[in-house]
Amino acid sequence: MRHLFFITQNYSYSILRPLQDVIRKRGEEVAWLLAGDELNYNYLREDETRLHTVEEAIHYSPDACYAPGDAIPYMIPGIKVNVFHGFNVAGKKNKFKIRGFFDLYCTQGPDTTQPFQRLSEKHNSFRAIETGWPKLDPLFTNTTSKLNAKKPTILYSSTFSDRLSSAPHLLTTIKQLASQEDWRWLITLHPKMKQDVVADYKAIQNEKITFIESDNLIPILLQADVMLCDASSIMYEFLLMKKPVVTFNNPVKSAYFLNTNNNNEISSLLKYALSKPNSLMQSIDDYTKTIHPNTDGASSERVLDAVEWFMNDGCRGLRKKPLNLLRRYKIRKKLGYYKW
Repeated sequence: MRHLFFITQNYSYSILRPLQDVIRKRGEEVAWLLAGDELNYNYLREDETRLHTVEEAIHYSPDACYAPGDAIPYMIPGIKVNVFHGFNVAGKKNKFKIRGFFDLYCTQGPDTTQPFQRLSEKHNSFRAIETGWPKLDPLFTNTTSKLNAKKPTILYSSTFSDRLSSAPHLLTTIKQLASQEDWRWLITLHPKMKQDVVADYKAIQNEKITFIESDNLIPILLQADVMLCDASSIMYEFLLMKKPVVTFNNPVKSAYFLNTNNNNEISSLLKYALSKPNSLMQSIDDYTKTIHPNTDGASSERVLDAVEWFMNDGCRGLRKKPLNLLRRYKIRKKLGYYKW
């Protein structure tokens, strides 16, 4: 079989590479189609095959095409598989919007599986199978030890939207905490973060604060003891390791993380989180079972098994997808491809 990965964002590399590893172990082929100006093309590795145009991708004639996003080039052969770009962030309205591009949704856990299966029954133009998220396979199989284990490590991450981002509000607080507490700080910001904010955080680096830019944050998640965040979906990946999260101005109220709207409370909440209180840890355990119950590191295997099932049996009885001409035009415009 031939497989094609379609990506437009840097975070897609780490989502799809575990799947690529399993594809190769099965003796099958995989290639990448990169698009857009929000992507660092240099992150593609020397041993990874890149297709430079839609024409090349059509000629490659994949059996299955995968995208960790909302859209995929519909004109390329092969079934279209959605593997998601993040978790179902509470309050996000368009998570379950069906855009008519995908044949198969490989969901992460019950909180995404159940809604998509209901939509599958309603539209009858796609299937939804709970596989787990390929990105997390290394999270559950990596045995990397935490650096500087004797010193507590705080990971700070922020989303980019003006409404939800804590980054403009916590720069001074983080700088002060780094000088007051014997903690190690790791900082990573969303790839779409404003560059002046990124520059401000890079400027406060010292022996306690390290700013990190990478297409793979799994090793960073493994190193940290507690996360300080806002509403970024990366917090859910962190929770899956059964580690506490403190958030700032998170609009969602829940028992599985600690939230404050007051900068002055962050220090005490971080200390409380580092103590891993039983009630908090139980809430984390209960919640993570709803978003990603599989912790065996075999989600990529299940995705490929689901693809095979769909091709052999699951595709039977499905209706044709709606034309969605406007969305199809937008895809063609993004790719600069107008041949019919």
